[in-house]
Amino acid sequence: MVKIYKCPGCNADMKFDANAQMLKCEYCETELTVKAAEELEEAAKQDAEHEDTDETVDETEESASYGAEEVDFIKYKCVTCGAELLTDEHTAATVCSYCGNPNLLSERIEGEKTPAMLIPFKVDKAKATEIYRNWCKKGPLTPGEFSGQSTIDKLSAIYVPFWLYDYDANAKIRANCTKVRRRRSGNYEYIYTDHFRVYRDVSAEYIKLPADASAKMPDDIMDKLEPFNYRDLTEFSMPYLSGYTAEKYNFTNEELAGRVESRVKNYIVQEGRGTINMYASVNVVGCDVKLSKKSAKYVMLPVWMLNYRYKGKDHVFAINGQTGKLVGKRPISVARCVVAYFLMMAAIFVVCLIGGAILL
Repeated sequence: MVKIYKCPGCNADMKFDANAQMLKCEYCETELTVKAAEELEEAAKQDAEHEDTDETVDETEESASYGAEEVDFIKYKCVTCGAELLTDEHTAATVCSYCGNPNLLSERIEGEKTPAMLIPFKVDKAKATEIYRNWCKKGPLTPGEFSGQSTIDKLSAIYVPFWLYDYDANAKIRANCTKVRRRRSGNYEYIYTDHFRVYRDVSAEYIKLPADASAKMPDDIMDKLEPFNYRDLTEFSMPYLSGYTAEKYNFTNEELAGRVESRVKNYIVQEGRGTINMYASVNVVGCDVKLSKKSAKYVMLPVWMLNYRYKGKDHVFAINGQTGKLVGKRPISVARCVVAYFLMMAAIFVVCLIGGAILL
């Protein structure tokens, strides 16, 4: 079933506003809290139960091909304009590319696919655009088209599925260490090296360690978007998705546990190693790490994504939809490098001419 939230004032489609943190109508500017939207939805359901209407949305599976990989698509009709749209089976919310109105595919995030919590978007499109443009300006050799309006229009707001893990960890570290002492007697200097066997037993608790669960998202970029402020986590509700794209998870928490445990092991070893800091040399000869997974919670976190193809290579940029942190690597324009080189050489030439004239 495709779900949209209608304005009680003018019946237009409502979208979640990142600044107001409420559903907002773009036409009459009516605002609804998420709770109010839920109450209106529940009331509408109760009214529908007393009617003999049975509206269905046609969903048929189709397949398409990207390169050599086959992808299953679901066809559905936009409730607002009736256009037929395709999404893959992991898309839970999207925006109609014809009329621009939100469509929530609620049946795709029901049951075990329902997130426990989410962080609502705090950064809206205008702020994300400002962040991206300012970032581009800091790279004088960045191609001009990267900050052009046609590129910025590709910025898309996505609720990305994550698993948040809680772990208990213990590390027993063994190291051979040395301390060096010097003593001078007459014309001689004596150097003494003392050897120590050092042991550390370190325990720590790690909470809310994130791992993105979408096959579409580059793991390295998602990792660099951290940290998120988890104090903003709120109970999941469909109205938060209105006006945004949302993905359901591709990987279970068991499938991603190994990736997270690798991080936890590095963290606990670094903490233990950091306490061995009073020696001239430290050689870790043994490290036994034990991990215990306490919980894994399915959540959605806000991300602005931009994918731009330049010179045959895809460049992916991401903005943390809560904090505004931007992750990406600027490409370098060869033309701008050439211009910068000649400007630099011209400046050096002018300085040399002026310097020579003064000496004469």
